[in-house]
Amino acid sequence: MMFLNFLLQANPIADSIANAANQAATTDVSVTENVSYLEFVMKGGVMIVPIILLLFFCIYVIIERYLSIKKATKQDVMLLNDVKIQLKAGKIDNASMVCNRQPTASGNILRSGIGLIGRPVGEIESMMDKTTNVEIAQMEKGLGHLGLISGIAPILGFIGTISGVIKIFHTISNTGNLNIQTISGGLYEKMISSGAGLVVGVVAYSAYHLFNMMIDNFALKAQKQSIELINIINEPQHGN
Repeated sequence: MMFLNFLLQANPIADSIANAANQAATTDVSVTENVSYLEFVMKGGVMIVPIILLLFFCIYVIIERYLSIKKATKQDVMLLNDVKIQLKAGKIDNASMVCNRQPTASGNILRSGIGLIGRPVGEIESMMDKTTNVEIAQMEKGLGHLGLISGIAPILGFIGTISGVIKIFHTISNTGNLNIQTISGGLYEKMISSGAGLVVGVVAYSAYHLFNMMIDNFALKAQKQSIELINIINEPQHGN
């Protein structure tokens, strides 16, 4: 009988505890849902603003460079074969016109060599090498910005975190209020800037090296095309 009375008294207490836990969970969820990602990021401090600006500029450079490099490095598999057919027929002007089918770097390089047919092979090779260097320089234009962002963004993030930590400990020294909630609450907000800076830096660093890989791949193909064109030009000479 006493045990039954104990259970009857314990049930209301358990129900109260369960209701309180449910209310707390609901409150936590509502608070979490009410905080948007932008508000959460902006808690990182004043350094978040330049980091966000660098992110938008980085995205702009990535899109612009990708479209430009993709267009310039587009390969026409039949281009060199068509040029060979025209040169074999002695139609140098037609061979140069074939290179104008698509405004690509490969076409510009081949056209620069075809325009000097009749001169020494060394001059033709030199002109094609110079044209290749110009095309590569055009592709690399703007990549320095990505390299700069990949170095600056993490540094700005660290500066924001360090300045925030200094501010926290300065407040603690003045108020004498030292508790884990004050430190952790202020510290996690300041470390947001470090995380944001690292993310922007990784994006810029990855894009920088990806574009360089694309350009290196194009340079290798351009070198092969130049050698093949020289061989085509030399074939009639050997035949004679």
